[in-house]
Amino acid sequence: MALLGCQPDANTPCGTEGIDVHQGSVLRYLALGDSYTIGEAVTPSARWPNQLVDTLAPGVQDGDSLAPARILATTGWTTADLKQGIDGAGLDTTAWDLVSLLIGVNNQYQGLPIEDYAEEFDELLDAAIGLAGGDKTRVFVLSIPDYGYTPFGQANQPSISTGLQAFNDTCRTRTLAKGVAHFNITDISQQWPDTPGLVAVDGLHPSGLQYGLWVDSFVGEMADLFD
Repeated sequence: MALLGCQPDANTPCGTEGIDVHQGSVLRYLALGDSYTIGEAVTPSARWPNQLVDTLAPGVQDGDSLAPARILATTGWTTADLKQGIDGAGLDTTAWDLVSLLIGVNNQYQGLPIEDYAEEFDELLDAAIGLAGGDKTRVFVLSIPDYGYTPFGQANQPSISTGLQAFNDTCRTRTLAKGVAHFNITDISQQWPDTPGLVAVDGLHPSGLQYGLWVDSFVGEMADLFD
């Protein structure tokens, strides 16, 4: 897989016309989200964005390198919180070669209107595309995992799963409508308890093992994002 980077001396995100095949670039990945992206209850190396970088790094073209993932995420963040976090982080001063978005579980958990989620998700996805220099092929979205399939949520699993399905349908529909890649990892999260070891020690969040299964499920398609 050949990753394409922005010009080495770029000071701002470059668009599609600024992307070129060259050697010696440091390629940068930005992961936007909430507790699932920051990896609540797992070590930093087990967070899925870091596992993704570790998996992709050997395929970077000769002379280039893939920097550690820049993660902008906080446990408990809703779409509104993430938007505020992006606005205050100064992310547009860096040229991002890849941007991911995973957000929405706290909107569902807090009982916030799905209509608000849809509007705010659109804004976040537009922001992610902008941070990728306007190149939609450098952006991808993950579905929301199902915390009904955890010790924390199993007593209310049917209602949790139903609620999250509506949010995930909204997420997928709006992502694909903008021509952005969408990867479904929800099915993997629903394999507990039949598959042991998928939940972290807090009984709620995914384990490093589960995050690794997420990465394995879509990393083979990542090359398409850089064609």
